[in-house]
Amino acid sequence: MKKKWLSLLVMFVLLAGVLAACGTSESSSNGSGEGESKKKLIMGTSADYPPFEFIDTAKGDEIIGVDPDIAHAVAKKLGYEVEIRDMDFGGLIQALQSGQVDFVLSAMSATEDRKKNVDFSEIYYTSKHMIVTKKGSDIASIDDLEGKTVGTQLGSIQETKAKDLAKEMDMKVENRNRIPELIQEIKAGRLDAAIIEDTVAQGFFEKDEELDGFTIEDADGGYAIALPKNSELTEEFNEALKEMIDNGEVDEIIKKWFSKE
Repeated sequence: MKKKWLSLLVMFVLLAGVLAACGTSESSSNGSGEGESKKKLIMGTSADYPPFEFIDTAKGDEIIGVDPDIAHAVAKKLGYEVEIRDMDFGGLIQALQSGQVDFVLSAMSATEDRKKNVDFSEIYYTSKHMIVTKKGSDIASIDDLEGKTVGTQLGSIQETKAKDLAKEMDMKVENRNRIPELIQEIKAGRLDAAIIEDTVAQGFFEKDEELDGFTIEDADGGYAIALPKNSELTEEFNEALKEMIDNGEVDEIIKKWFSKE
């Protein structure tokens, strides 16, 4: 009889310990109370766009750049931690809408069309387009794209720009998921040119002497943080980002990454 009661007592103690452990895990993940872990937000990005977001494979697999730095700085001000997930640019809005990510920071222009589906923060950077070609090509102006095949990143503002140009001239537009794919297609002769954000293009020019290009008119919108439509996070993200813009923190981050070779 004593053995039976002793066995029951041991089982009770073990069960109590398991329940206590579960309770500790749950409370530490909700971000409330002292000594508990911060709330975590998932950031979506397409890590193929240096210096905004990329992976320096020589140093590891961490996603680094302008946008991750801005994300971590904003999150720190608001008491969050950030986990960054890499995905194709064309799927970022859908990931945001489906709840796979909490916000998107990926050199994304705040266009009127995108504003129909997501909220945007303050603009933190305004970009320009660049026509990228293989050195020695006969493309030196917009007019020279007549009859050519031009590549863009799927879902980007440059894709929209290319489609607009294709309405005015005989120009074929082809999309790729990643910027390095566009560069390889140009070098292989499968694309005559590509439209890429100018700062990103400059990074490729510095590393590859086979490439050439020229800048065209400013892009519509400007880069901003994208959040779910009517999200409670939009206002607090906007306030934190605006503070960083006003006090020069964003400029410091941009200068840090733009000055890197």
